[in-house]
Amino acid sequence: MSIDRVVLAFAGSLVLVSVGLSLVHSVHWLWLTAFVGANLLQSAFTGFCPLAVILKRMGVQPGQAFR
Repeated sequence: MSIDRVVLAFAGSLVLVSVGLSLVHSVHWLWLTAFVGANLLQSAFTGFCPLAVILKRMGVQPGQAFR
């Protein structure tokens, strides 16, 4: 699995978990959803993603978006 797919899977998982936690525990978990969305938006324009940097150091195969 490439870095691109791992980043998208991780972001999607965090969004689903935070929405679920906001339904069960507190609406404040939606701040995590907002953070993930903002990070995805800025990475679309800058090409920088902190998770991609970590995954690259771990030796995950690079994809097309994050090199």
